[in-house]
Amino acid sequence: MRLSYQHTRYACYAGYITQAIINNLAPLLFIIFQTSYGLNFEMVGRLILINFGTQILADLIAVKFADTFGYRASAVAAHAFSAAGLVLLGILPQVLASPYMGLVIAVVVYALGGGLLEVLVSPIVESLPGDKKASDMSLLHSFYCWGQMGVVLISTLLLTFLGTDIWMWLPIGWAVLPFANLFFFMKVPLVPPVPEEKLMTVGQLCKNKLFLLMLVVMLCAGASELTMSQWSSLFAETGLGVSKTLGDLLGPCLFAALMGTGRLLYGLYGSRLNLRNSLIFCGCLCILCYLTTVFAPHPLLSLVGCAVCGFSVSLMWPGAFSDTAARFPMGGTAMFGMMAVFGDLGASLGPWMSGVVSDLSQKTNLLQQIQSSTGEELSQLGLKTGLLAAVIFPLVLVLSMLYLKKRRKADIKE
Repeated sequence: MRLSYQHTRYACYAGYITQAIINNLAPLLFIIFQTSYGLNFEMVGRLILINFGTQILADLIAVKFADTFGYRASAVAAHAFSAAGLVLLGILPQVLASPYMGLVIAVVVYALGGGLLEVLVSPIVESLPGDKKASDMSLLHSFYCWGQMGVVLISTLLLTFLGTDIWMWLPIGWAVLPFANLFFFMKVPLVPPVPEEKLMTVGQLCKNKLFLLMLVVMLCAGASELTMSQWSSLFAETGLGVSKTLGDLLGPCLFAALMGTGRLLYGLYGSRLNLRNSLIFCGCLCILCYLTTVFAPHPLLSLVGCAVCGFSVSLMWPGAFSDTAARFPMGGTAMFGMMAVFGDLGASLGPWMSGVVSDLSQKTNLLQQIQSSTGEELSQLGLKTGLLAAVIFPLVLVLSMLYLKKRRKADIKE
């Protein structure tokens, strides 16, 4: 069978599903980790920080060496790390004296794979023949959402019907996908990369103020998406008082479904829309969703805010990628790598910051007074405070895009 560039797209789609597994499986197990190993909010938040912190390190490695080793070898290595880390997640906490250290080691290994995938998959698809780059990018990133949905649905149903005692088999089972895609990437055709001497260097990119502002946008995109995504299951369970099954299905699962729907719609019809206007709309909707999740008087409305937030962030990450790639066509791997670094930086700092704020706020007199007057659990109020603090990220994204739009109009007049 002769493989075509369409098969390359399929391999890239599976690569993004793999990244969805890496980023979303462990948060589904946070309650189990807390009850089994005595972890607090900051410790589970630290796992998120370690995950994306390691992905940042992998992004930096890819920026320097991906062109040297080639996309194919780098993609194969990314899937190998991903599969190995998922297997270790199921094994190490059971056999090491410190279960938390076992979790940390597993997270570091699979995060190396996730970071490499983030840098490699987007430029591979960007290099394929076609004239609808922004739509193709949005469609590609929608598979992250479908992967997230699959992880949440399948894992939640298995935990519900087979019991939480089988949790260690989940990551081992999910490791099958990256292991299989590893061999697929060995065979699919890849477009030869642009010669390195023709590409912009990291130094040239960093001297461009427009590119630096897009890095800020990317950071805010990662934080806006992952803060709600990573904490939605725990927020639904502890903050809203619903069961774990219902919390997973109505929290991260609906979040992923609406995020995937938004990316799919833009992939199909995005060529008719102004990308920057769409990003501004998404940022404003994201702010509204965070505020609704925190302040809604009824748990159902909070869940709606949490889920619709998935739609609001759907375009942020791929949109920032596409806008930057269109304005810096010679950015190459360095550009995608730096964008991934700042996206992962936001994805790590956002959830971790919310965890820290959640823990610290519970010690304040104000929250204790609110707790005594409302009767609401202090942990619930703390988690809401942590999510409220994350509103800063979509707000900065909106302000940045408004500035870029205003600057664009000024450039046209000149």
